[in-house]
Amino acid sequence: MEENKVRYSDEELEEFRQLINEKLAIAKSDYEVLMEKINGSDDDDDPHATYHTLEEGSETLSKESLMNECMRAQKFITGLQAALVRIQNKTYGICRETGKLIPKERLRAVPHATLSIEAKHARDKRK
Repeated sequence: MEENKVRYSDEELEEFRQLINEKLAIAKSDYEVLMEKINGSDDDDDPHATYHTLEEGSETLSKESLMNECMRAQKFITGLQAALVRIQNKTYGICRETGKLIPKERLRAVPHATLSIEAKHARDKRK
């Protein structure tokens, strides 16, 4: 990476756009599966429902766990969508704290990243 480079080229941004769109499609599919599990897990029509009182606590925890997974998936989807907006604005890959380019390796691993590793570590130390 060039030291004085201030943004990624249009070709590089297109590469990231494709990566993000692939991850976004998978994330949306996973989210839909989770929502189906949550919405489909109500067994109100089960004639043996009264015999499952011991399992209700477990079902509640399971549903709570699914809800947490859904919230994480939604946050990931939102982050990916925001990354696509940054690509469109040609600000993708620029650390919001240092103003320097985030290395491609980090963006490939965490495509919705807005902080470089250094800025993230500095922020974590401040907390």
